[in-house]
Formats: sequence, structure tokens, C-alpha cells
Amino acid sequence: MILFVNSLTVIDFSYLCNKRGAVGESWIVDLTLHGKLNKESMVLDFGLVKKQIKGIIDECIDHRLAIPTGLNGTVSAFDEHKTLDCTFGENNHLAMSAPHQAYCMINADEVTVESVTDFLVATILPKLPDNIEKIELSLKPEHSQSFYYHYSHGLKKHDGNCQRIIHGHRSQIGISLDGISMPRLQKEWSLKWQDIYLATSEDQINAPDLKHITAKVDDVCFAYTSAQGYFEMAISESRCDILPVDTTVECIAEHVAGQIKAQYPEKAVKVTAYEGVGKGSISYV
Repeated sequence: MILFVNSLTVIDFSYLCNKRGAVGESWIVDLTLHGKLNKESMVLDFGLVKKQIKGIIDECIDHRLAIPTGLNGTVSAFDEHKTLDCTFGENNHLAMSAPHQAYCMINADEVTVESVTDFLVATILPKLPDNIEKIELSLKPEHSQSFYYHYSHGLKKHDGNCQRIIHGHRSQIGISLDGISMPRLQKEWSLKWQDIYLATSEDQINAPDLKHITAKVDDVCFAYTSAQGYFEMAISESRCDILPVDTTVECIAEHVAGQIKAQYPEKAVKVTAYEGVGKGSISYV
């Protein structure tokens, strides 16, 4: 017997790529269960599917930084935290120290749809009832109606997992002037922020103030303490955009709208900023 649940959840996370660095991503998860009927004449109650399986996915990878074993760098574990130090692209650098729950280790050369699917199947299946014989997962990005960018960030004021200093999203962006869609501006911002780390200026610190990691000459550094613990990172300045506001989607929309309004002061500006799939914020200026 087969049971399926489409759009079970969305995984919002970042992963490390030896070419691109930290890549913010959002993948829709479709689930198929193969098994025998239980005493309730079900493969698994839909309520349990949504609660239990979504919960496992949320716990092991959502809002984490996924790191492959093929990383061009090192990860070291300590009692309270792990540290990461890696290089990517053309001499770009990234280092991070964060509590253990901010990381997701993937046993593969690269983080891909296939390697994450294998990781999730191996994590989920042993935790399901014995009548379930096999599970299949389909991970896919949202079909884009406009230009999009991949960004990573951390929100120290957030009560939940958004406080993790490197997690991210694959996000569409909509921009209009006087009610007319502006694909050219959408493309400009999507290219400007492709594979970007969006930081908050008040979180910036000097390199000597880092506690657990070491910055390189061209790095910018950030640190904060939140409910889950102490977070710090260093990243090549060219891969980072430092905003004067928090990097919530509301503030991102407002920031972009303000930047565009400065270019077109006589125009009515509308910016639709997404945070992953099906959610976001609109700013009018």
C-alpha cells in the first residue's frame, strides 16, 4: 500500500559548497510511504505523518548549515560548540563557531538534492512504525515566477531556530515602479545578492575579538549571544552585505525599497521580498 503527502514541509537551510560558499536554499518536500496497513487500516495516520516526519526533518536539517564530508576545510567539535573553517571559490574564506544544533553533517562529497534525500531517508525510516517498509522523498525548489537569490543570515533576537548564524533561503524578489513590474531591477538585485551573506551592522566585531575562530585579512566578523548560545563567524568581505537593520524579511523588503527609492525618487516603489516559499513581506515607498 502507498500513502503520499505532497508539500509536507519546506526545508529552509544553508549548505556549504566548495565553489559557492554558504548557499541559502529552500526545498519543498513531497513524501511517499510504502507499507502494510496497521490495525487502524492505515499505513500511517496523516496527523502523525505531518507531526512526526515533519518534526524529524525540522530537527535534523531545517535552519541548519549542512556541511559535506567533501568540504575544503575542517570541522572541530568541542563540549559546547563546533568550529568550522573552510575556503571556497577563488580564495574566499568562511569560519564559524556555533552550538552543535546549528550544524548538519552530510556524509557525501557535496550537498545535493540526492545526498540530502539519502540522509533524510536514513534518518527518518528507523524512527517509523514497523509496518512502513520504504519511504521516498522528493526535494525541489519552488517554481520561480520571477528572479530569485540565495542568501544566508542569522537573527539573534529570534526565539526559534532563525537565531542560528548561518541558515538561509532561496527567495524570489518582486520590484515595481508606479505599479509596473521591473524585471531589470529584479535581475540586478538577484545578481547582487546571489549566494550572499546578509549581516546586521550592530553584530559586527573586530577580528581580535573572535573567541573560537580566526579571521583572514579580507574578512568581516560578526558575533552575538542568543537563547541557543554564542555564535560567531568570519567571512570574506566580498561575499557579505552588511545592512543597517536586522535581516528579517520585513527589514530586507524595506531596505531594498529604500535603496530603489533613492534611485527613483519620483516613482512609487513596491518591493515584494520572499523568505523561502510562500511567505514574505511587502514594502511600499
